[in-house]
Amino acid sequence: MFVQRFYDDRLAQAAYLIGCQQTGEAIVIDAPRDASAILTAADREDLRITRVTETHIHADFVSGSRELAAATGATLLLSAEGGRDWQYAFATSEGATLLHDGDTITLGGIRLDVRHTPGHTPEHIVFVVTDTARGKEPVAMVSGDFIFVGDVGRPDLLETAAKIQGTMVDSARQLFRSLQATVDLPDHLQIWPGHGAGSACGKALGAVPTSTLGYERRTNWAFGIDDEDQFVATVLVGQPTPPTYFARMKQVNRDGPRILGRRSVLPLMEMESVHGAITDGVVIDVRPGAEYRLAHLPGTQSLPLIRTFTTWAGWLLDADQDVVVIAESEARAVEAQTALASIGIDRVTGWVDATPIAGHVDVRSASIGDVTTAEDMITNGRTVIDLREIGEWSGGHIPGAVHHPLGQIEEARADLPRETPLALHCQGGTRSGIGASVVERMGFTDVVDLTGGYRGWKANQTAAPEA
Repeated sequence: MFVQRFYDDRLAQAAYLIGCQQTGEAIVIDAPRDASAILTAADREDLRITRVTETHIHADFVSGSRELAAATGATLLLSAEGGRDWQYAFATSEGATLLHDGDTITLGGIRLDVRHTPGHTPEHIVFVVTDTARGKEPVAMVSGDFIFVGDVGRPDLLETAAKIQGTMVDSARQLFRSLQATVDLPDHLQIWPGHGAGSACGKALGAVPTSTLGYERRTNWAFGIDDEDQFVATVLVGQPTPPTYFARMKQVNRDGPRILGRRSVLPLMEMESVHGAITDGVVIDVRPGAEYRLAHLPGTQSLPLIRTFTTWAGWLLDADQDVVVIAESEARAVEAQTALASIGIDRVTGWVDATPIAGHVDVRSASIGDVTTAEDMITNGRTVIDLREIGEWSGGHIPGAVHHPLGQIEEARADLPRETPLALHCQGGTRSGIGASVVERMGFTDVVDLTGGYRGWKANQTAAPEA
């Protein structure tokens, strides 16, 4: 048996290629939209991808299952569990094979047993993998968003993201029962989860790539609660706010993601065309935040191409807008285009070389402020906005500041007069740079970026001598 994990750091998402080296057959589970690395690996190992499947209708990225099946001619396998409302709308047109609890997928000497594990979503399934050439005992579970390292999949997304009211408690009860139903599985079973630390599909995901069921039974909080009501109360507390694009992803993945195929070359645009691009859509600058602060074009949106790029793009960009990318190189622009496509933002129309920005006649630098003076700013009439998440805010905040998480800042500040003086901070400085560019793009004319963040303010408070 051959197994390789493919991990997207920006989505904190894992896909798996499992192949039988005797027959050359392989299956891919939870493929990303850009599956080029998987295709390369399969070719290197002389494997033919004959089956493509996924654990559930994903909310946090565009599934690549349909795209990969079209590219390889593989059979598409999709869950038929979850009831009428949670069936794949494109299953019939794609000739997909529908999977039910108890079904078996065979690849030479490899057997994958399908188990229905509702809770995170109604249709969720997992795959229990047995390498029959080595023995009768299963070796692993491809667990999707059911069991993570140190956590379990959140059961509230249908209500908090997809806005299907009254579902989270029932889903939490289903999740509890799905966990109880793993009692027949051995402790040695490896857990190959669909996400790692940084994913919004749970609240306490570990950074270790894999675990075992036995270790999770001993250390994962979810296995330590035997009472269903207590489990429901615990699992629903403290879940991170789901990005707004999650609801759109559920619909896209249920109805059938658009097949991209081979992309054309991303056109290089002149800097003078940026003004028109801002009028017609949005221009994002993917350079590091420090470079954007030093010099940027007015009306552009700072979105550094870092690990959290897709999260903030999903919060702040409209999938129906044309997008132009300002980047240091074509390679970085294409990297941004690929990352945007992973969350269904497909209308990237071109890129602009950032190299000449510093010398451009129409250039602006950010107004930087000292976070230790935030309270004085508030006293003098400036609105100081804390862009952190609710859990961070609850753990401590600058007195007099107002709380608006970065993903909701545009909606929260929409009614303010544009001459209102603002200052923005986050924990360390990354989000405040993005947020400052958002409100400047909205037309606010007096914006200060408090780059030191709450961390800097707190350190100053600790260091200050007692009176």
